[in-house]
Amino acid sequence: MELRVLVESGVKAAILAATLATGFAYLTLFERRVLARIQSRIGPNRVGPLGLLQPAADGIKLFFKEELIPARADTALFVLAPVITVIPALIILAVIPFGPDLQLFGLTISQSVASGINVGVLYLLAVSSIAVYGIALAGWSSGNKYALLGGLRAAAQMVSYELALGLTFVIPILLAGSMSLKDIVDAQPGIGDWFVWKQPLGFLIMFIASIAEINRAPFDLPEAEQELVAGFHTEYSGMKFALFFMAEYIKMIAVSVIAVSFFFGGYWGPYVEAFPILGPLYLVLKVVVMLFVIIWLRATLPRLRYDRLMGLGWKILLPLALLAVAWTAGYVVLVGG
Repeated sequence: MELRVLVESGVKAAILAATLATGFAYLTLFERRVLARIQSRIGPNRVGPLGLLQPAADGIKLFFKEELIPARADTALFVLAPVITVIPALIILAVIPFGPDLQLFGLTISQSVASGINVGVLYLLAVSSIAVYGIALAGWSSGNKYALLGGLRAAAQMVSYELALGLTFVIPILLAGSMSLKDIVDAQPGIGDWFVWKQPLGFLIMFIASIAEINRAPFDLPEAEQELVAGFHTEYSGMKFALFFMAEYIKMIAVSVIAVSFFFGGYWGPYVEAFPILGPLYLVLKVVVMLFVIIWLRATLPRLRYDRLMGLGWKILLPLALLAVAWTAGYVVLVGG
């Protein structure tokens, strides 16, 4: 039994890692095509049919690009920082249920890597807080003042918005009465049961804080080209730079999956009870919509000034998050969830 569980978890972990790596590659193409459409351009369409091999071409280019380590850099931390940044992005979705349990060959197979964790929300909070170390170390270890400023900006921004983000995680816990991701998703079987209808403010705060947490426009101050050249990854090139790039896009996928699981019913949709294999398909469709909105915001909104960025997190989102938690707690007590 133990061996079967280990093999099953290993296979599912490999599938998840491969899916995220492929999703990251084609998310870059999706973003470039969407931005091109919004800006009345064509976008990448030369490498392969409809430009579908563009991500492969970008990967080959980065793989063969010369990697430089600055003479004044702390070599060990400089090399380690991208790894510390990308690992949390790869493992954060281990507790997400991608569909209801499957019955195959007389066995019950859970559609999540770590199905036995009943405190999945706590796991998400713990893993998401690790990424700031990689970015801060990248800025400091480079021996570059622009990179250091970018690392400091990233650390301050992520810590500030993690408070509001963490409070919004309390909302689905209260509404579902559980810290298990599967219980939270199963509490939203129909469109009318989605938690976004019960707590729209909580979802809005979570969405804004998530975008700031992953340093996406209009919250991309840590890598503001006009001010910091390229921010915390100024001195990085080749595959080390690719790891930072990979982490950012996988985090986009991760925050979209988490938001969909918390507020939009996760994998639930028509006929999922009869055909559980439809669960991952519905989840992917909802995530694609979330990713489109994130990209749309990048094409639409200008970058915030840094003092306004911090003011929004501390003076507006944090008090509103506290209000949303109190509102949800009152709703659960009075209405009963």
